[in-house]
Amino acid sequence: MPNIKLFSGSSNLDLSQKIADRLGLELSKVLTTKFSNQETCVEIGESVRGEDVYILQSGCGEINDNLMELLIMINACKIASASRVTAVIPCFPYARQDKKDKSRAPISAKLVANMLSVAGADHIITMDLHASQIQGFFDIPVDNLYAEPAVLKWIRENISEWRDCTIVSPDAGGAKRVTSIADQLNVDFALIHKERKKANEVDRMVLVGDVKDRVAILVDDMADTCGTVCHAANKLLAAGATRIYAILTHGIFSGPAISRINNACFEAVVVTNTIPQEDKMRHCPKIQDLRPDFSGAFHPDFSGAFLRGIETLSAEQRPSEALLPPVCRAETQRSSSAPCLQSRDPAKLFCPLSAEQRPSEALLPPVCRAETQRSSSAPCLQSRDPAKLFCRHSLDVSLALGSNDLMLQCVTC
Repeated sequence: MPNIKLFSGSSNLDLSQKIADRLGLELSKVLTTKFSNQETCVEIGESVRGEDVYILQSGCGEINDNLMELLIMINACKIASASRVTAVIPCFPYARQDKKDKSRAPISAKLVANMLSVAGADHIITMDLHASQIQGFFDIPVDNLYAEPAVLKWIRENISEWRDCTIVSPDAGGAKRVTSIADQLNVDFALIHKERKKANEVDRMVLVGDVKDRVAILVDDMADTCGTVCHAANKLLAAGATRIYAILTHGIFSGPAISRINNACFEAVVVTNTIPQEDKMRHCPKIQDLRPDFSGAFHPDFSGAFLRGIETLSAEQRPSEALLPPVCRAETQRSSSAPCLQSRDPAKLFCPLSAEQRPSEALLPPVCRAETQRSSSAPCLQSRDPAKLFCRHSLDVSLALGSNDLMLQCVTC
């Protein structure tokens, strides 16, 4: 993948290295140091002129220092003539301060969005935002990826009684998340209504739903001091749950979190690696690392041709953004002329390779696998009518372009 530079901040080097290995890239050189007065100094160690730059920095650890480091790295690449700078922020900092919930309260998530834009970021990639409205704080593209596909896979592979479980949200705000998972597993869901007296302290909880004689799986986007999930686990145990799991996208685990988890009735607390967990896993054997693969988001086509293509699909037909593959591996797809399924020009639906590079039409697989599609009404790759390029069933089209082949295939068939 020439023309891509992947830089890592100091917050999550392990995740950056795994993504680089997955993409077959080397991490680009950057040196971050601090002056004696604790100011952050960043030196980009190689040319980024005309390059597509990705900078990975998660909102964890020393959050304020890491955020400042990210802003400086973005600005350094931008003024060094980088073609595009994408900030990859697996755990978005200040995401919980997304609204004015009391008098004179700041909306810090909006402030962070403004700082990233002013620093020079052209694109933001993040995962499981605490509130989806944060995407509206930006005037630049924001891709909010989801850990849901990896969560579903883990549940099916690690919980033998998953068909007889209940997915539980520890608060009303996560109801949409748990209903989506419950629908895909075809199981029941429940939620817990909580009331807080102040931040990080839960006053009262009320369970809405039935977990008696069932496995209960708590699902939430983040856990900080773990007061909420531990209180919720006790509530579920008192309601008759046989076993209790917690699945969290961002395991912050600050303050008394580790001791609370060790003393709680969890079978396992599963988290993603948006925040480094190695040290915490050594002190708490219940914590397990779930590693969703969203390296496809770093491909130049992720925010270009493929996303434009799936916009033609309905909400039910669209694949999860976390699993989106690149549309085409050809590096010529970087330009604005990349193929688009919404295009009215059939020629633009194909990889923009030269005639010599394109495969022979005789080698192209059938557009649709169903034998009934071989009639005169079957889709035709040579057709000048864009409507005939798709299967009669729906626009649920999977487009996969490899280095030597082209396949436009109907998912229904």
